[in-house]
Amino acid sequence: MGSPSQPGGVLLSRTETFSAAHRLHAPSLSDEENTKLYGKCNNPNGHGHNYKVVVTLYGVVDPITGMVINLVDLGIAMRDVLGELDHKHIDKDVEFFRSTGTVSTVENITIHIWNQLSRHAALDGHRLYEVTVHETDKNMARYRGKQFTP
Repeated sequence: MGSPSQPGGVLLSRTETFSAAHRLHAPSLSDEENTKLYGKCNNPNGHGHNYKVVVTLYGVVDPITGMVINLVDLGIAMRDVLGELDHKHIDKDVEFFRSTGTVSTVENITIHIWNQLSRHAALDGHRLYEVTVHETDKNMARYRGKQFTP
């Protein structure tokens, strides 16, 4: 029978979690400036979060499978990417942040996850629409790639 015939596409999302530590510290600022800017999040020993990541793809429902993507494949891709971050100190253990000195804000973590997912083979041929990272119940960032301009 297939899928109901509908014009347009579907936004399909999956949620995964990871836990990690980080320290908000900009190498180009003095210790005093970092303390003033980031407060307790600039603790030299870092601090941790239980992050929630929501990845959304856009696509047309396949008339045979009834799916935009097999959610098992999306889950595998997400776990592969988040495995690099899970139970790590982001600034010390994640090559990108360590080698570039990029501040591990929720905004930069979100962009990093997008970049890693966009290159993942399991998502080849599927359009990554949005990555949302919840750092806390109150703080989150969304990234829709370079194609999105508010």
